[in-house]
Amino acid sequence: MFGGLGDFEGLWELTRRIEQAGAPNAELRGSAILRPNETGMSYSEAGLLRVGGQAPVNAERRYIWRSLPGGVIEVLFEDGRPFHFIDPEDPQDRHWCDPDLYEVRYDFRRWPDWSSTWEVRGPRKNYRMVSQYRRVTSHRSKTAPPSHYVATRLN
Repeated sequence: MFGGLGDFEGLWELTRRIEQAGAPNAELRGSAILRPNETGMSYSEAGLLRVGGQAPVNAERRYIWRSLPGGVIEVLFEDGRPFHFIDPEDPQDRHWCDPDLYEVRYDFRRWPDWSSTWEVRGPRKNYRMVSQYRRVTSHRSKTAPPSHYVATRLN
């Protein structure tokens, strides 16, 4: 299990599977990086998203992670709006995005490998998204990441 927000610092290999009701499934392969900033950590991910038999497209996301008392991590959208919490004692949460409900469960049992599973339901959306993270480098690492990880795209 992680000991706090700082344990997430570094580069992660990211794989994601999105199973959509009534639509082709999607898969993303890429990387995520968490770097310290003035309020906690900047989370950035980038990868190639494949949907059905279509040509892959570049996909990116950014969030802000902040440490709260009790080891809880607050996740904010890039613009600072609240998103959800990661509580190591109860690693699940919800986010209402009218008219759809987003429910997440984190799994840290194989730390430093970890995953998140989102179930999204509502009149506009109906999908399950599983993201798996495998550590490539940490803030304690003295070695450079393998060249096939595109960390420079995650600034």
